[in-house]
Amino acid sequence: MSPSTLRRTAAVLALTSALALAGCGNPDDGGTTEVDSGNGGKTKINLTADQDRVRTDKVDAIAAKVPAEVRRRGTLEVVNSSGSAAPLTFVATDNKTVIGVEPDIASLVADVLGLELRLNPVSWENIFVGIDSGKYDAGFSNITVTEERKEKYDFATYREDNLGFEAKKGSGLKVDGPEDVAGLTVAVSSGTNQEKLLIEWSKDNERAGREPVDIKYYQNDSDTYLALQSGRIDVYLGPNPTAAYHAATTGRTEVVGTYSGAGADLQGLIAATTKKDSGLVEPLAEAIDHVIENGTYAKVLKRWGLSDEAVTTSEINPPGLPRTAS
Repeated sequence: MSPSTLRRTAAVLALTSALALAGCGNPDDGGTTEVDSGNGGKTKINLTADQDRVRTDKVDAIAAKVPAEVRRRGTLEVVNSSGSAAPLTFVATDNKTVIGVEPDIASLVADVLGLELRLNPVSWENIFVGIDSGKYDAGFSNITVTEERKEKYDFATYREDNLGFEAKKGSGLKVDGPEDVAGLTVAVSSGTNQEKLLIEWSKDNERAGREPVDIKYYQNDSDTYLALQSGRIDVYLGPNPTAAYHAATTGRTEVVGTYSGAGADLQGLIAATTKKDSGLVEPLAEAIDHVIENGTYAKVLKRWGLSDEAVTTSEINPPGLPRTAS
């Protein structure tokens, strides 16, 4: 797919996400956020601890492929980010229950494998530390497939990955490529694929004789958004679903550009992440394919307003975000 086609696709996705998530909190309705369903109606996102998740049945033939140690244990130890990133992974209105599209997809996979889901929220960098050590079986935490990560991990894809450039509402900014962030102060989370993309764009600007990007890092989203509102940063680059959700529900920011999480020439993909050669990636991919086929996957994406990020099949270790050029 050409860069221009990818950018046109990203623009459509940005509009779709903005429409799908263009809702506002409803404090009088017991902890829900109302969003457009995309067909003229409304869908309510449940923000309470009582999630009533979409469930599915065990598939013995797939469950039998799970490594014996995991089958004996009876649990699927899933690691996810402890940071709040609605509608991906965040905390319910009880301030302790982890909810979002990522836990819901992990729950479906655990159902197919006949395992009890256990969510283990940790800081971003400790996701990979825990997978490396064998403490956790798989990461379901908006993890993008990259060529560098494929050296240490196996991937089973389950969503498209699109990034969003979020700015203060009325900024007048529009981001389509590296030249549009030259000289700007942009916040990004450390160790993420969006950081890799931003670093590469900054280098592109310097090679072209433009100003580099002034890259900033903050401990959490609340600090980032405070910096955005105060003018200490111009743009925040993060996952497009969280950017669109935040812009729609606060009314204080806007998405001023989107981009594939794998760069100009490749559609980024989000994947369940396991330690390389652990024996889990094949049953994970088959479980994802099964819930795609039986329709429960589509129900999960719809309930979080993310139907536009659906994939039609789970790929094992597909081409990922290229290595950052030196």
